[in-house]
Amino acid sequence: MTIVLQSSNFLNSSTSCRRGFIRANINTPNNQTFKISLPRLQKRARLAQEQELISVFSTSGSPIEKQISPSRRSDPLVIEKLYAIKEAIADRVEMHRNIGEQRSQWSSMLLTSINGITLAAATMVGIAASSSGDSVLGLKMSSTLMYLAATGMLVAMNQIQPSQLAEEQRNAARLFQALYNQIETTLSIGHPLSIDVKEAMDRVLALDKAYPLPLLGLMIEKFPSSVEPAVWWPQQRRRQPKRVNDNWNGWNGKLEEEMKEIMGVLGRKDQEEYIRLGEKALKFNKFLAMSGPLLTGLAAVGSAFADHSPHGSWAAMLGIVGGALASVVNTVEHGGQVGMVFEMYRSNAGFFQYMQESIESNLTETEMERRENGEVFELKLALKLGRSLSDLRNLAAASLSKGEEIDEFGSKLF
Repeated sequence: MTIVLQSSNFLNSSTSCRRGFIRANINTPNNQTFKISLPRLQKRARLAQEQELISVFSTSGSPIEKQISPSRRSDPLVIEKLYAIKEAIADRVEMHRNIGEQRSQWSSMLLTSINGITLAAATMVGIAASSSGDSVLGLKMSSTLMYLAATGMLVAMNQIQPSQLAEEQRNAARLFQALYNQIETTLSIGHPLSIDVKEAMDRVLALDKAYPLPLLGLMIEKFPSSVEPAVWWPQQRRRQPKRVNDNWNGWNGKLEEEMKEIMGVLGRKDQEEYIRLGEKALKFNKFLAMSGPLLTGLAAVGSAFADHSPHGSWAAMLGIVGGALASVVNTVEHGGQVGMVFEMYRSNAGFFQYMQESIESNLTETEMERRENGEVFELKLALKLGRSLSDLRNLAAASLSKGEEIDEFGSKLF
């Protein structure tokens, strides 16, 4: 009995803890048990420590950040400049999309109008050749004027190539959107530097030069003497050195050899193929651009001399057949958007040249920390060519074994 009373007095006494100052009273008569929850206190302590760490890392001058990379701290002015460039790029994307839609509508409306005028003039010539009276002169004059108007409109339309202009604006909108996404990624995952601002500005200006908005003075030549790949990127410059986890920055001898082989395939197969197709499209477009105005001009002459005489019947036939053929030629050229096809080939050839220059700029850089990470670069290249990593390596192996006799193209996307 004495032992029970002593234990009861001991349990009813207050116990103190230096760290938590925990007090617990146990009343044995009520037959209730109270458990002391120490994990709660440990959880609160962990939360307090985490808040202290967050407050330390949120400061701009944290000692850990200084020890890791003093030059990679975020500069508010650099971030503000990148956001300003982002806003300008977003505006350019909208402008190129709107103007591209407008010029695509030009192509369809001008084609419909010119074909309507041409066919109406041919109908008038036929009526004038089969009728007599005072109305014949009016029909002949009207058809001649309509043919001349169609000739002038065709010359202007063939010179500016609205379908090619629309394709240029679509390419510009896509490339500006890609640059916008790249700047967003830079702001999200890393500490941007002033060199990032410089590169973004250079790329914006290069795109403005490659795909101008005005028609007069700055318009890309639609019938060049030779086909050159489209160039929308600035000159490749040395990258800023960065902290890497290993000495090789994801590169090794095997990867470098694979990149050399892939660069050779892109140059020998893909780029040459699109330049060859671009030359064919350019020649065909030149032929159609000269044939249309020539046919409407001959039809205008024929309609002016159409009458019941033997020579007049031949002139009427020239006016009718010339107008019909001109409508066919215009439909093939602008309805088939031959100028757009040529621009697509030129742009694709430029894409493969850009990929080759990107590979070469990494391979020629002797300082590994200045290169883009090899594993990331290989992944990006595979995605842009529509291949898996294993498929890309198989292509490099096939090129290494067969050399220039390889039949496979580098890209599977286009």
